[in-house]
Amino acid sequence: MDNSRGAPIPANSVTAGRQDRTLDVVSMTPLDVAEELRKALKQYGIAADVHDGYGLALVSVWVGLVVWCKDDRYWWRTGWDQHRRRFTYAWHPAIDPARAARRVAFRYAHLRKTPSSEVVADSAS
Repeated sequence: MDNSRGAPIPANSVTAGRQDRTLDVVSMTPLDVAEELRKALKQYGIAADVHDGYGLALVSVWVGLVVWCKDDRYWWRTGWDQHRRRFTYAWHPAIDPARAARRVAFRYAHLRKTPSSEVVADSAS
């Protein structure tokens, strides 16, 4: 693609009228993504810890509720599928930590109502 002067336009540029501006692509590490979720959870009054390593980050929220953060998504356990004998998971795009925090807050509220012995037993199944 060429601009009005015949010069090629770099792939990361956008022409807005007569003015060229370069888009900055922000690359967030798993730790950055996890910190954004931790901050968003704080808006719901939920304290969480962030742990980083091995190419991913974890947000520890509650017994049985750990959110994994890697690449472009968050994911967390939502229960146990007895028929398939495996955990079920929910995921949310990392580009939207506020909405992910809302979903995690719902899960947190559910787990807070469940006796911790049931949560631990469910995790051991």
